[in-house]
Amino acid sequence: MHNSQLSRAIVRLREMILRGTLAPGQRLAEAPLADMLGMSRTPVRQALPLLAQEGLVAEHETRGYVVRAFTAADILDAIDIRAVLEGMAVRRVAERGAPKGLVRELRACLEDGDAILRRFLEHSDEARYAEMNTRFHGLILQAAASPILNAALERNSRIPFAAPQALAFDKSNLGQMYDLLRYAHQQHHRIVDALEEGQSARAEALMREHANIVKESINMANLRLTSAETAGRVVALQR
Repeated sequence: MHNSQLSRAIVRLREMILRGTLAPGQRLAEAPLADMLGMSRTPVRQALPLLAQEGLVAEHETRGYVVRAFTAADILDAIDIRAVLEGMAVRRVAERGAPKGLVRELRACLEDGDAILRRFLEHSDEARYAEMNTRFHGLILQAAASPILNAALERNSRIPFAAPQALAFDKSNLGQMYDLLRYAHQQHHRIVDALEEGQSARAEALMREHANIVKESINMANLRLTSAETAGRVVALQR
């Protein structure tokens, strides 16, 4: 099985959960999911435990997996917490002085992102951008060398769509997604510049601002909500 099939399965299942096609509490059987995705059962079987790590599905008490129930408020809070924690991480790296090797690896991420965004988005770009984004944020966290920060972010990433790899394109408006990703990647460039210059406060502020793009990129207005109170909060955020 090719890694591309696994990436495609993860991306498609993530989108189906976000949009409510797979409802909270729904049992996830490999064969029907494979038919829906037009692929074999193997990538689906391998995708489900990875989605469980993201907090999107949970192991059923007997066997298999079910879609986890979550609210938009949970997601928004987790994204805000991620912004604070990653801001601390990048500030720490900048204060110590970013190693040349780290800057070189981060700039390689920037080049990969630039290559994706040189043309209009295609469906395959979702997994490619998510991989680059995960690598970018992971490099900074690793360089911060803080087990406490690492553990806190790992715990926070169990909330759906709070982790860097949890990207879901809005297929109904790829033009808007392109604009959002281009802006997010411009922020990546500014963060690396601030790191290289040792501008710790600026790097932290940029990283915190960066989290707001995550809220827009997952198209919060289309989330399947669990209460009217949560719905009101999301509507307010969209104004």
